[in-house]
Amino acid sequence: MGGGESTPAPTPTPPPKKEFDKEWRETHWSKVERDRMVDDLRSFKLSDPDVGQLRCLLYGPVGAGKSSFINSVNNVFQNRTTSGALVAAASGLSFTMTYDTHYIQGRSGEKRLPFAFNDVMGLETQKNGLHPDDIINALKGHLPEGYEFNPFHPLSDQKKEFIQNPSLSDKTHCLVSIVSADKISRMPEDVIAKMKNIRAEASRLKIPQVVVMTMPDKACELVNKDVKRIFYSKAIKEKMQICSNELGLPMNCILPVKNYHEEGRMDNNMDILILNAMTQIMNFANDYLWNLQQHAIQK
Repeated sequence: MGGGESTPAPTPTPPPKKEFDKEWRETHWSKVERDRMVDDLRSFKLSDPDVGQLRCLLYGPVGAGKSSFINSVNNVFQNRTTSGALVAAASGLSFTMTYDTHYIQGRSGEKRLPFAFNDVMGLETQKNGLHPDDIINALKGHLPEGYEFNPFHPLSDQKKEFIQNPSLSDKTHCLVSIVSADKISRMPEDVIAKMKNIRAEASRLKIPQVVVMTMPDKACELVNKDVKRIFYSKAIKEKMQICSNELGLPMNCILPVKNYHEEGRMDNNMDILILNAMTQIMNFANDYLWNLQQHAIQK
């Protein structure tokens, strides 16, 4: 009987790691940092004080979390659950039907905070949902408060409610695309095309733009277990890269947040992500006002 050596069993290939060894976007998660950002945003000084509030226009596909983001920001500053922007729990259709401004209340006795949101009807495939021309009307400040969206007929400059000579306060100071991390790779091509056209018009108007990427917990089990792993996650970085490629914004303008949805109490780590996003949005919007001022001076 031959006594040859037995062939060793092949070493099993370990499963690919789901996270990086180092955080790829450095983030400070302390309560002290959270409170500092809240204070900085409460006392934020506008480049043009006459504007009153920096106006952020939120748009994106139906169900991406536009209204939830507004409520989440409000939660952070009120330090409790709020419901200023009505949210549909589960629907394939847009829940936002009118153009309304959402302000954030200051502390007791304080005036409202120096930023405001406009939430618009969601983008849908083909001719459903918000008409892109109405987002462009909103960018330019032509839409009146309470305007009711019509997917087939955007507001015409012939209508009496059309704001013919909008003030700087009426105009958008930062365009915020809201997309969900778990659906970014399945967004319909015609919705992406609408978003790109709106971005192109905003760029022509020199309005700054960011993407707020919601629902990272649905796109990555690491984040679902611990929000602080978000910038270690390979899945989240990959989703952000897809978002960057599809919409044409650089990675540093893509801001992942986890909106308040089912949580019954406040969470410091969720707050940090929301505050990081708001700080960048505010800085971009304020830079836009400053640039407008400089051009006015030069003229």
